[in-house]
Amino acid sequence: MDLIAGYRSDGAPEDSGPSSSGRHDDDSDFQMDETLGNVSAAPEVDTTGLTLVDDQVVPRSTVFQYPDPHARKIYHNPRYEELGAPVVGPANPADRGRTPIGLQNHRAGMVEDAHLASFVFDEQHNTFHSYGYSMDPSGEGMVGSSDAWTAKKGETVYSIQGSQLKKRRQTTAEKRAERTAKSKRLEEGPAQGEKWTLEARQPWAEKEAQVVALTEEQEAFMETVREEKAASSSKQGPEEREAKSFFHGKEEHDYSGRSWLAPPRDKKKENDYCYLPKRWIHTWSGHTKGVNAIRFFPISGHLLLSAGLDGRVKIWDVFNTQKCMRTYLGHSKGVRDICFSNDGRRFVSTGYDCNIRCWDTETGAVLRTLNNKRVFYVVKLHPDDAKQNVLMGGCADKKVYQWDLDTGDLIQEYDYHLDAVNTITFVDEGRRFVTSSDDKTLRVWEFGIPVQIKYIADPSMHSIPSIALHPTGNYFSGQSQDNQVVTYSTKERFRLNRKKTFKGHMSAGYACQVNFSPDGRFVMSGDSDGRCFFWEWHNPRRVVRTIKAHEEGVCIGCEWHPMETSKVATCGWDGLIKYWD
Repeated sequence: MDLIAGYRSDGAPEDSGPSSSGRHDDDSDFQMDETLGNVSAAPEVDTTGLTLVDDQVVPRSTVFQYPDPHARKIYHNPRYEELGAPVVGPANPADRGRTPIGLQNHRAGMVEDAHLASFVFDEQHNTFHSYGYSMDPSGEGMVGSSDAWTAKKGETVYSIQGSQLKKRRQTTAEKRAERTAKSKRLEEGPAQGEKWTLEARQPWAEKEAQVVALTEEQEAFMETVREEKAASSSKQGPEEREAKSFFHGKEEHDYSGRSWLAPPRDKKKENDYCYLPKRWIHTWSGHTKGVNAIRFFPISGHLLLSAGLDGRVKIWDVFNTQKCMRTYLGHSKGVRDICFSNDGRRFVSTGYDCNIRCWDTETGAVLRTLNNKRVFYVVKLHPDDAKQNVLMGGCADKKVYQWDLDTGDLIQEYDYHLDAVNTITFVDEGRRFVTSSDDKTLRVWEFGIPVQIKYIADPSMHSIPSIALHPTGNYFSGQSQDNQVVTYSTKERFRLNRKKTFKGHMSAGYACQVNFSPDGRFVMSGDSDGRCFFWEWHNPRRVVRTIKAHEEGVCIGCEWHPMETSKVATCGWDGLIKYWD
């Protein structure tokens, strides 16, 4: 009540009835007591759109407020004139030559429409970057360095190259005509009264050609050379080339008439459990170059077949004398792959001379020779005993060929790969086979049907130059070129088993062979440093043993003995074959 009593009317007495009760007229003035303080009950007014001109508030509608061209937000509603107006104020020294913002239709400035053919654009673009000038797209004048324009006479990159090429052709034609005229002049001799100089005649002009007759011995030798050249240049079939073999043993048959190829009777498989080799027990050396592949004789393993880069195939005794028994000479270049038949009586070899030869292991005779003028990287006989006449070959021309060795006829071609075929692996009891190629894919085929039934490809895959089938037949492992041994299932889906990836060795760039122990407990592979690695099948993360097999060169091949389960043979590019126990 004391506060209410503080209000009073300046125009009315203090004792007036209505005024003293707190009621007042509309045009009356009130004063607030100082005890309330300065309190403003009016709302705040936005004055950002107003400008003070001579202490007077001018509405925004009559004043331009230019936005900052670099601002990301505008806190008022600008007009069209403000957005299109040039930048007001001093020029920015960092933006020299920049088009005013009002004249820009692109972030970099003003872009004018000009219709040019792609060839004309490339010509002017390359000319500007090469010589520093180009034609104005409007067709009037040029853009760039006027001095370069004057020096080059307005030529473009393409027109200058054309003029220089034309000049070179003219110069060559003139030189050819000059040489022809000079040789003709030398043949005709000097004209009457003309004196020859040393520069005008050939170095042999003073000497006359002397014909010397050959002796009978020389004539016979030259005739032999001509015959050899004619024989090498003529397109003779591979069967016309001579193939030989040499037996190095004491006798081909023993006292009872048994062949040297027959397995010994006193050797039997004592244990199915395989053990890791520990020591080096023997070395076979007979190849003059590296050894590409080795294969044990089927079932018994009493003989070891080797393929060398010197073009020779040798077979070695493992149990008795441990010497070379026979050498097969039939390839003029290195041998790439070899494969035994199921009984070991025959084997097939392929070399870089584009020949595939089928040999009789005992006599060394060539039973069949195949050639299609392409290099075969792998040869494989069908694993079924009833189909030992079926030969499969992976070729450098991206195809897999199937032959009948009895007749030599080509039966089938499997043509889906995009690069050279490296491996052929039969699965599912010979009803299907898997091929790998340099195109970094795996393809599964039905035997006898030239249509792939499974295509395995992934961006992370690498080329797989070697594949081995697990003894159970449920998996196959391949040597990937990213220093890994990868494993796939042989079931219907042929899926990658990521838990069976073996690492630790260095094989990138080499076709190091992969192999399994006969019981399937161990996986082994060669190495580019000459080592041989062993992994456990059930524990792929751990390398159980490493052998420094070859001091010089790569360890390219490794084979586990089929009967003596603790012995392993390795071969390398140092020309040696080593035996480990």
